[in-house]
Amino acid sequence: MASAAEQLAANINFGAFAKAPELRKRIWFTLGALVIYRLGTWIPIPGVDPQILAEIFSQQAGGIIGVFDMFAGGALSRMTIFALNIMPYISAAIIMQLLTAVSPTLEALKKEGEAGRKKINQYTRYGTVVLAMFQSYGIAVGLESTQGSTGSAVIDPGLFFRLTTVITLTGGTVFLMWLGEQITQRGVGNGISLIIFAGIVANLPLALFEVLELGRVGTLSAIVIILLLVGSVAVIAFIVFIERAQRRIVVQYPKRQVGNKMFGGEASHLPLKLNPSGVIPVIFASSLLLMPLTAAGFSGGGGPEWLRWVTATLGQGTPLYLIIYAAMIIFFAFFYTGIVFNPDDTADNLKKHGGFIPGIRPGKNTAEFLRRIMTRLGTVGAIYLAAVALMPEILRAEYNIPFYFGGTSLLIVVTVTMDTVGQIHAHLLAQQYEGLIKKSKLRGRRG
Repeated sequence: MASAAEQLAANINFGAFAKAPELRKRIWFTLGALVIYRLGTWIPIPGVDPQILAEIFSQQAGGIIGVFDMFAGGALSRMTIFALNIMPYISAAIIMQLLTAVSPTLEALKKEGEAGRKKINQYTRYGTVVLAMFQSYGIAVGLESTQGSTGSAVIDPGLFFRLTTVITLTGGTVFLMWLGEQITQRGVGNGISLIIFAGIVANLPLALFEVLELGRVGTLSAIVIILLLVGSVAVIAFIVFIERAQRRIVVQYPKRQVGNKMFGGEASHLPLKLNPSGVIPVIFASSLLLMPLTAAGFSGGGGPEWLRWVTATLGQGTPLYLIIYAAMIIFFAFFYTGIVFNPDDTADNLKKHGGFIPGIRPGKNTAEFLRRIMTRLGTVGAIYLAAVALMPEILRAEYNIPFYFGGTSLLIVVTVTMDTVGQIHAHLLAQQYEGLIKKSKLRGRRG
């Protein structure tokens, strides 16, 4: 079966798209949804002076707000209806997963199957609305207290502006949440990841222009720019290598006789990724870290004492920021690995189907063996994610490089691209198999 799949994969080319109408529909739907998202990042919220906002943002873009704007695809700097982007949904999903791990009620709900999953998703949506309302109200208050050289960024401050801002930004987040779910169901790949991916990719040309402009004015030397581009290519190659790396566990199936035929006896592999958690820990850590720091950045140095302390100690590139960021990435790497792979369930499934790992007893011993393997793989994956995310942060603090060339953005772009290509490849393989089945049926009828 494996050799047949590899042969089919080798035969797949761009001409196969002509024979896969369902895949074409999914691709066009995904592209159309992403175009709608990008159009929304240019529709401003009412009551904000764009010139003063641009002046204020140019002063704060080098800090944590620049990172948030990277995930928002530039929507935050323009203060559009998608300024919050999909971050409240990600934060709500984090909270729900943490509660599922500690709450017996939610854990039992998760084990109910599709019905339980739908209820948890519904709770996540409610949490998204609540978080989006709190964050949008904070942005409205922050905008009212923000002053430019010619006045306030808000044309008419007051209750009406705060109410319209909360409704607009919350509605934009809810729409993106719905759009991401539609991309997941009717398009290709993970819709939430693709929305973040589209925002980052859309600003890559601007980031490249900013780097070249820094070289033109003499801020960056030509050698530094060349090393930056070469380093970006090396980081991409390293990410691809790690994301494709696997630890294959040999699984043996015993022979069994059914009637006059003998089945089983073959060996297969249980593939375990070197980075089982993917890019999710980086997105989770970034979203949680950005929630308090966004309000601190909009304060412009004002506000209460604790807010000024946050701005000073958790600024971009500060030691405390790097430590907390790395700790969050490592925590979510282990946490998410435990969610996506359960050694006990895997060992039970192998035992039910008669499979066993050579040299390891089925059942509890197999589960312990898989748990040790996943702990080692999770450790390597967590260190890899933290290194890729933090090393560019340190370099950026020294050379003021745009955020889009950072490890976090490259990690998201490369990983989402690989996942999307894998989804398309799976659809093409399914189309090839369907064609082979139809041909075999026709030949059987003729015979």
